[in-house]
Amino acid sequence: MPNARRGEVEAVIDGRPRILVLTLGALAELEAAFSVADMVALGERFGAGRLAALDLIRLIGAGLRGAGEAVTDLDVAAMRFEDGALGAAGLAGRLLAATFGQAQPAGEGGSSVAAGPFAASPFPGTTP
Repeated sequence: MPNARRGEVEAVIDGRPRILVLTLGALAELEAAFSVADMVALGERFGAGRLAALDLIRLIGAGLRGAGEAVTDLDVAAMRFEDGALGAAGLAGRLLAATFGQAQPAGEGGSSVAAGPFAASPFPGTTP
């Protein structure tokens, strides 16, 4: 069972449940992979809502490795995701939301305010 306080998410990959988390090491791996200077730049890159298949592979791979799985990006590229590519994109959105921010409690008037660049799904048509 994932620990939301630690930013963990669960997904069915290759027919079995797996935990993913973007630890500091995983985030550093992504900074290097995407040639960005810091986590703010990483957040801006992902917050644009446009990711290539290779971006998804790197992001999901980093999340799996952050949770302790010994997988390579080539392993991730061959994995099957529940709901296919759309499921992989939704997983990436949930992982980013768990890492960079969630919706905060509603204020006066009953509306919630999003915190961080990933409170809403960064992928059109998917939900975190």
